[in-house]
Amino acid sequence: MRTIQGVSVSAGIAIGTVRVLAAVDYAVERRLIDDPQAEMDRFRAARDTAVAQLKQLRDNVAAEFGENKAELFDAHRLMLQDPDYAECVEGLIAQDKVNAEFAVKSVAEQFAAMFAAMDSSTMQARAADVKDVSRRVMNVLQGKRDSTAQDGSVQGDAVQNGIVQNGIAQNGESHIIFAEDLAPSDTAQLDRAKVLGLVTAKGSANSHTAILARTMGLPAITGIGDAFDPADDGHVAVIDGTSGAVFVDPDEATLTEYRRRKAEAEEHLSLLRKLKGKPTETKSGQRVHLYANISRPSDAAAVLANDAEGIGLFRSEFLYLEREDWPTEEFQFDAYGQVAQEMGDRPVIIRTLDIGADKQVDYFNLSHEDNPALGYRAIRICLTRPEIFKVQLRALLRASAYGNIAIMLPMITSVQEVRDAKRILEEAKSELRGERIDFNESIQIGVMIETPASVIMADELAAEVDFFSIGTNDLTQYTLACDRQNPSLERFADPHSPAVLRMIQMTIEAAHRHGIWCGICGELGADLSLTDTFLRLGIDELSVSPTSVLPLRNVIRNH
Repeated sequence: MRTIQGVSVSAGIAIGTVRVLAAVDYAVERRLIDDPQAEMDRFRAARDTAVAQLKQLRDNVAAEFGENKAELFDAHRLMLQDPDYAECVEGLIAQDKVNAEFAVKSVAEQFAAMFAAMDSSTMQARAADVKDVSRRVMNVLQGKRDSTAQDGSVQGDAVQNGIVQNGIAQNGESHIIFAEDLAPSDTAQLDRAKVLGLVTAKGSANSHTAILARTMGLPAITGIGDAFDPADDGHVAVIDGTSGAVFVDPDEATLTEYRRRKAEAEEHLSLLRKLKGKPTETKSGQRVHLYANISRPSDAAAVLANDAEGIGLFRSEFLYLEREDWPTEEFQFDAYGQVAQEMGDRPVIIRTLDIGADKQVDYFNLSHEDNPALGYRAIRICLTRPEIFKVQLRALLRASAYGNIAIMLPMITSVQEVRDAKRILEEAKSELRGERIDFNESIQIGVMIETPASVIMADELAAEVDFFSIGTNDLTQYTLACDRQNPSLERFADPHSPAVLRMIQMTIEAAHRHGIWCGICGELGADLSLTDTFLRLGIDELSVSPTSVLPLRNVIRNH
């Protein structure tokens, strides 16, 4: 057994035979031409054909996966129609008197290098996109027909090892595809009935190829690098899209374990098929929004895979915890924007940094505290170190132009804290307006209700914000005066305590009095023994771990 560690980009388990797709050689001969104008006309005609092909591909993807996933190919069409792109190609043809194929390839490499040099990983991933669209133009120029005609037939010379170059099996057998890389348009044309999973040597979690793999529900791993070996063709492999592990020629123990895990996943998938797209609604018609909690941008894949209606808690502090230095505005914008784009129209509620207490970061240089749970943490750091807070707020605002983002403030104990935070937010908005940077002017602001003070002040707080989200972990800790990090207090820290449940009731009632919605994003939200209680109290939203979404929906729909 050979074990390879790659980067997980789409969760799931696949067990099957490997088919290796050899890298396609896009070598283009440089030829001198006599008539530059005729060559430019040839390029324009090829570009128009490629745009028409992308329109067909866009319509196919929209029909199967929804309009928001088809937007990628609208972006590809815009790339081809970009005046800068065309001017560069035509300028090279005119200046150097070279053939259109060579000019297109040269410009593609130039643009790809420019994207790859950018600080933003999202922009770096666009390098693959510009190569993809340029390859399509080169194919037209070279007389290669598009591999997916409107009638769905396979064309051209792409078949190798019984598989079309874009990964569609021709011999009726399903395979795990190993490749140097896959272009977004190739991935979009995969036949999910014939492809079990994907493993590539190159690529990233931010690429459109990775996003499409997640949308299609294909386990996918990228970044295996030099471990990619064409000799693996025909061997049995197991891929774990959650951990990023690849096992070639797995031993019996590994096979048995992964068959067990796959069976459990398929049982969960059966529940997904039964409940996917169904409203989270009781038999009496009471509607509850069912969201998911995440800690990292890559977790958005699990949110979509488990059919949550949105993200109710994005713990942004993990962007700080997993670094050795301050995350820049660009780094944070990249992370928030990636999730916003991937989630489409679904809400993405991002909690501002909740550092302190049990979440310590060396470069914050926080002083030692005898009782950190009651100390310098979360909103208190943000309000006393606004230079840190504003960087995050600017990133959140910029990302709001790309999706349905809302901002949530943690550890609130007073109305003044909310007003101070909103003042800094307005400063960030004013700066972005001055810089002519787009953002959602009406971005929603909410607060976490996780202290007794915020419950007592809920009526006043509700007048300041758009929503409440109850953090039951801290609310239990502060209501019962039990440090949740102290295992000896476990018997006393009862989250089912009538005191905690009454706090939740008071919060919901205050929210509804003022016309805002109230949710729960703590662990109690997934406690099925309390679902009936929460429904009776009139909860509007529950945000739980992605794997808890479907079991909770099932209970609510049977209530």
